[in-house]
Amino acid sequence: MKRNPQVIAFMTPFPHSIDVDAPLAAARQMMREGHFRHLPVTSGGNIVGILSDRDIKLVVGPDFGSPGEQELTVRDAYVDRVFIATAAQPVATVARRMAEHHIGSAIITKNDKLVGIFTVTDACRALAEVIDGHPQGSDNAA
Repeated sequence: MKRNPQVIAFMTPFPHSIDVDAPLAAARQMMREGHFRHLPVTSGGNIVGILSDRDIKLVVGPDFGSPGEQELTVRDAYVDRVFIATAAQPVATVARRMAEHHIGSAIITKNDKLVGIFTVTDACRALAEVIDGHPQGSDNAA
């Protein structure tokens, strides 16, 4: 294991993404079927934010008083302040920033294109591999 591996070695490659104007119900279904909690949001092919399962719950929950999930779009729930890191950045740098700012995921790009997502789960896996001193399944790298 390299001393300071790049985030690409631990990210989840080829993440799904969704358009900002897509129905919120479609995003929720995609997340349920794919068993993931973070979804990059795009507009015209560009990354504009991220949508988490928690963002959806907040918008459609009883306290928000908004229309039903079928009437809302991703635009109504996504967060436009997104942490974008390049695939070549050291995993320690990305994980440290996520911890310092209480960020649940980072969108990973290469040549300004979406190539992966690095979540707290990925960070825990990276930590375990570093502690063990050997990779447990680095087939995740793109």
